Amino acid sequence: MRIRKRPPRALVPALAASALLLVTGCSASPGPHTPSAAGPAPDATASPSSGSSGSSGSSGSATGTTDRGGRPLAVAAAPAATSAAVARPGAAGGLAHRTGVEVTSYDSRTRRAVISPARHGNPSVSPTPGGTPAPGRTAVGDVIASAPAPGAPDGLLAEVTEVIGEKPDGTEVQTAPATLDALLGDGRAKGTVPVDPASFDVERLLPDVKVSWTRTGDVHAGPEGAKVPLGGLRVDLATRVATAEGTPASAAATVSGFVQVEPEVDFSYGGGSTAGGPASARLGVSGAWTSRWALKGRAAASAQPLRLPFAKLHADPVLQVGPVPVVVNLDLTCYLRISGDGGVTVDIEQDLKGDFDAGGTYDPAAGWTPVSASHMTSTPVHTRVTAAGGVKAALGAEATVGLYGAVGVTADLAPYLRGEAAGTVDATSPTRSGTRAGAGTAGTWGVYGGLDLNGTLHVQLSVFGTPVLRRGIPLGALHREWRLAGSPG
Repeated sequence: MRIRKRPPRALVPALAASALLLVTGCSASPGPHTPSAAGPAPDATASPSSGSSGSSGSSGSATGTTDRGGRPLAVAAAPAATSAAVARPGAAGGLAHRTGVEVTSYDSRTRRAVISPARHGNPSVSPTPGGTPAPGRTAVGDVIASAPAPGAPDGLLAEVTEVIGEKPDGTEVQTAPATLDALLGDGRAKGTVPVDPASFDVERLLPDVKVSWTRTGDVHAGPEGAKVPLGGLRVDLATRVATAEGTPASAAATVSGFVQVEPEVDFSYGGGSTAGGPASARLGVSGAWTSRWALKGRAAASAQPLRLPFAKLHADPVLQVGPVPVVVNLDLTCYLRISGDGGVTVDIEQDLKGDFDAGGTYDPAAGWTPVSASHMTSTPVHTRVTAAGGVKAALGAEATVGLYGAVGVTADLAPYLRGEAAGTVDATSPTRSGTRAGAGTAGTWGVYGGLDLNGTLHVQLSVFGTPVLRRGIPLGALHREWRLAGSPG
């Protein structure tokens, strides 16, 4: 895991009210709660395409239905050294197969690439069922799929339009964009593959941001006190936010907590459409999610919610789909967003645990349709509201998933806490640790948990070989809120 640092800042600049944490899901209202109740955030699913979740558990590989040769295409994490796959559509024996070559350089401006013998050895050729290895020489019409390479950090999916000539390091070719159906043809595959947490490139945008992960072999990175399950990635944040003018030092506004995810990539492809292109496809991100965060003090007033990113994470996991290396590009931007009137002082902690699933599915009749679902349970650890006013804080994340550098799905999840009070209020709810409830109030108060989810399916999903989207398709703005504690009535 590589970490890039920005110069530290003393405080988060003029914000406005308070905060929370991370990646895709939603939740339904649990109904009324007493002030002392720990509130579940029940399951919520928004999926225009029924049965299209596409998640197949957390196994590292999966197989789909068989291709026309009677054998399935496996979906698994690609080995560290994987060769390019080549297909020659329309030629005898031109189905996709592993090769002994690799892309050694690529110029994205001119779209010229150099194809060379693989330096990590000559892997055994494994044609898709019914195909035979194509000749070793690169030819016009070849479609090449490559893992990340020099000049192509997002991988390369391209068709050779001209063989320019031989160079000392290989054959130079001119390329044009290609689509996956040219390689996968009539094959079918479906799988969910965990993303290695150590593969994320991390850029810290604020001080006091810590990243932890655990991988196979009991390898752990990050603070010793951060307990992270196998395959998990955790981001911790602790920072001050702008405090309301005139607030005593004891009520300085701070936000702290962590979000922990076990991300998985969902991929499926079904060939054989009579109209050309695939008969089905799916791309998405899913996984388990746990978070705890705390908001304390009195944040400054803000007319508009202020959004402040605090960490960016990027990974390019490579899936081996039969003989074809499929490069998935996964980006995650963690951010803090707060708003409020600067009048209320709060001391709130909350646990949130569950799972998430977001992406898109395709079939020729309906085209691309969004999928978004989540199952969450929320537990207030501690709540206290002092004085009248309102505040809302979210520590959220925007995730983008694409193939070969083309963004396919954007999803933005913002779990939040909201506190409000009217009249004269100084109220404390009981906690699971046994703290007694107390109130000195001549008004009403309430603390709420919630989730906001929105996103977009992008035109670049046509990389599957599906028709080009004329415009982005919204995932649908989902909003759920549940009461954590408050005054009776």
